[in-house]
Amino acid sequence: MNLVTCHIADVDRQSSITGSGVQSFLWCSSIYILVGIRCCAVDPGANSLPGWRFPRCFTFVNQRSTVRARSMMRGSSCEGKNLGPCSGPNRQRDLCTFCTISLDQEEVFRTKVFDKSLSPFYGEDFYFEIPRPFQCLSFYVFAKGVFQRDLPVGKVSIRKEELCKFSGKEHWFGLQPVDPNSEVQGKVHLEMRLNELIIENGSMCQQLLVRIIECQGLPLISGQNCDPYATVSLVGPARVVKFCQLCQNSQFFQTFWLEDSRCPDSIKLSTGISIFNPGHKLSEMCNPTHHCQIQMYLLQPKGNGKSKTDDLGSLRLNVTYTEDNVLPSACYTPLRTLLLKSPDIKPISASAAHILGDICRERYEAVLPVVRLLLHHSRLVPFVSAITVLELENTQEANTIFRGNSLATRCIDDMMKIVGRSYLTVTLKPVLDEICDSNKTCEIDPIKLKEGDNVEVNKENLQGYVQKVFSSITQSSSSCPPLMCDVFRSLRHMASKRFPDDPHVQYSAVSSFVFLRFFAVAVLSPHTFQLRPHHPDLEVSRTLTLISKTIQTLGSWGSLSKNKLVCMNVSYQPLQHFLDEISSNVSKESSGVEDSVVLKEGEIQKRAQGRKRIGKRNFKKRWLRVTNRELSYHKHRGKEALCIIPVKNIRAVEKLYESAFNRKNMFQVLHSEKPLYVQAGNCVEASEWVEVLSQVSRCNPDRLGTFHPSAHVAGAWLCCRSLSDNQPGCKPCTPTLLANLQLDIDCDRETERIFSLLTSSYSKLQKMEDACASIAVYQGPPREQDDYSLFTIQDPKETFHTVQQITHILEELQREHDTRSGTAQYGSQENPIVGKTS
Repeated sequence: MNLVTCHIADVDRQSSITGSGVQSFLWCSSIYILVGIRCCAVDPGANSLPGWRFPRCFTFVNQRSTVRARSMMRGSSCEGKNLGPCSGPNRQRDLCTFCTISLDQEEVFRTKVFDKSLSPFYGEDFYFEIPRPFQCLSFYVFAKGVFQRDLPVGKVSIRKEELCKFSGKEHWFGLQPVDPNSEVQGKVHLEMRLNELIIENGSMCQQLLVRIIECQGLPLISGQNCDPYATVSLVGPARVVKFCQLCQNSQFFQTFWLEDSRCPDSIKLSTGISIFNPGHKLSEMCNPTHHCQIQMYLLQPKGNGKSKTDDLGSLRLNVTYTEDNVLPSACYTPLRTLLLKSPDIKPISASAAHILGDICRERYEAVLPVVRLLLHHSRLVPFVSAITVLELENTQEANTIFRGNSLATRCIDDMMKIVGRSYLTVTLKPVLDEICDSNKTCEIDPIKLKEGDNVEVNKENLQGYVQKVFSSITQSSSSCPPLMCDVFRSLRHMASKRFPDDPHVQYSAVSSFVFLRFFAVAVLSPHTFQLRPHHPDLEVSRTLTLISKTIQTLGSWGSLSKNKLVCMNVSYQPLQHFLDEISSNVSKESSGVEDSVVLKEGEIQKRAQGRKRIGKRNFKKRWLRVTNRELSYHKHRGKEALCIIPVKNIRAVEKLYESAFNRKNMFQVLHSEKPLYVQAGNCVEASEWVEVLSQVSRCNPDRLGTFHPSAHVAGAWLCCRSLSDNQPGCKPCTPTLLANLQLDIDCDRETERIFSLLTSSYSKLQKMEDACASIAVYQGPPREQDDYSLFTIQDPKETFHTVQQITHILEELQREHDTRSGTAQYGSQENPIVGKTS
């Protein structure tokens, strides 16, 4: 590996350091690290100094203020342009590229390979919760190697604090070279103290105590933590170097005394710390900058971390980063109560939930937290019914029903995406897999036909695919979630009431959602609904587009004709029967046997069960697969299962301490036999596996109350030192949400998101308040109509009262945030020292 270094700070000032006979001392600090080395986190409760307690690495909970920090990332890697060097021998016309996303140096997402194009369209959407702190979000473009390793083309790196500049908008970013000297992550915890001593000849000597406590967050090597060591040097007229060895849990606990009797007070001294893995230099650091004895420092590249630039092309990205500081649940009670009262407010436009949708109508993400909150408290259906009545009052023609992008349609859209994910998987995944894997040509546009294509054959292929998709949908009524059926039944009733003379409106009201906004969208973009791992290639994408358009036409009841049905060789009766079943009061017939649904699958590292020793050979690559019935692992994807664990036998799913096997991203599945120890590919994958397995097994009657967060090795548990391998756990199991819906909804976090949305739209909230006052006084909008014409104000007094309640609650919550969420001390673990690069 190559050396990577970076300068943290050049502080041209003197800092006082506590110690015997302390004088002022000039500090200049730098921190360096080499990509590829990573140390494990500190176990909870580990003490580095008397009276100093360290939380676990990457924790999101601040115990002093009981504020939880939760982060998520969503967006898309859209396309590249003119990738690779613009000239010279390295220019490749048939470049096959793919794009990866990394949190610091940990890859969490990868697109498929795009063949032979310098301007590929990746079109990959991504969404993931971020389970740990990070410094930098990076997008790497690689050229796929055939007989050698993949070669980096370039990267786009965005620091966490700069993400807000680009959030929610598409930007073109120029690719930068992938320089090993700039691939840096992690931090180091230090204690430093400067003393003055009188030596034998009576002269003064400066003595510096340097104590290296621990390192955190260093990169992995081949999925494992490393065993690095460090050197500490005092650089002045004379150079003194001392060495130490770092233990496996990344804690040094080594103290060094550095002396230089020839250095007068006027000479600047510099302290350097270099961290190595055997054979490789990892990081280097020069003096801390503050007078505090114990501080945390971010590792930075040595020098400027830059290399010769070249025109490597550009990448179009759309990234949205959200970070919520969640307060204790009691703080959100007033706002949550006000939102949950929304379905009962008359008129509905005066409710808090409707006001939020009104002032944030340009922000599509504003509806989702309201839907999730109302869904969790079983208040969504009455709210949707109320806002649907309001929309129907403004709909003049039956053939335009629910065609706009209103609050009602957005709420139902989000509800279907949340509740109907398993329904889509059962209904569409088998037929979509067949379509994508068989890759038959279905192009029927004469302009787009390729040489040798037969339009009649293509038309037959398209008809065959449409019939399979249409049949899968119309035969799936028994799998439709009850909540969706309740909403569809309400829509059907209200549409018939609004347009009593139109016999077809009851069907078009339902089909406009279930076909146009649900199934057709999933067929068009299966990767968005986790029905396919990646965005399909151009030819398959064109086939899916034609199928989706046909499904939309068949589902558009108002424009449906017998000629269209005959043209696609489908029958009218199954469609009507399907719509009747998912929107009527009649109980749906069920086979009594729940279909097996694949919830998640992927490659992992599994530890051999029953092994007593810890070693690299004990871990093997396996394909892990979890359905709503069983958990299984296979030697390779598609092979027979080597082991099957029924979901009903799972008793707990918990994460492991990194010290258990000296590996990150480990979790365990506790069941009726020996524990299953699994290492995921990255932190996001580990959290997703734990969440899916916890949710699918949370109602099991024999779930454990405690577990061991480490391994039983050499006759004892590493976590509590108990000898018996049957000893009850030493740590409480993570509580799981018990609800009718298999949804993991954090109501406090959703309420915090609503608070953030209302706060960011506070000026519009004030305009709505002024508009209510104006209408109430003047009995109409004679002035400033443009300021509030976009608001829906049916009852100005009731709306004014709700807006005042919201304003008061926002002020109280803001005070709670100001009180509890103070900035961590500079140099602490939450706010490590970082400075400019040299």
